[in-house]
Formats: sequence, C-alpha cells, structure tokens
Amino acid sequence: MARLEQVTALVVAAGLAIVSYWLFFSWAGGGQGSRRPALGSPEAPESRPRDPAGAPAAAPLRVPPGP
Repeated sequence: MARLEQVTALVVAAGLAIVSYWLFFSWAGGGQGSRRPALGSPEAPESRPRDPAGAPAAAPLRVPPGP
C-alpha cells in the first residue's frame, strides 16, 4: 500500500510540474523574449517620453523645501 502511495505522489508531482512549466511558458509569450529589439537598435522605443507634437517632455516640477 505504501508503494502505491509513493507512485501516486510521484505521478501527481510530475503532472503538476508539467502543467506549471507549460503554463509559465505560454503566459511568458512562448519563450520569445530573446527576439525583442536591443536598446540601441532603431526598432527599440525611445527611452524618453515625448508629447504628441513631438517636443521633448516637460521639465520636472520644482517643489519648495519642507520645514
């Protein structure tokens, strides 16, 4: 009886591991992360946000010092 429990536990653990592996890679985009453009390439998005007119983003707000 103990042997049957061990085999059953092994089968259940293997099944859960396979399902977990399958779900992880399906949700992660199928492992296609290496196909993203490099940061310096022309296909990569700009690192600084711009407004719709194409001008650079506004300067950060200046806050007076606290008490």
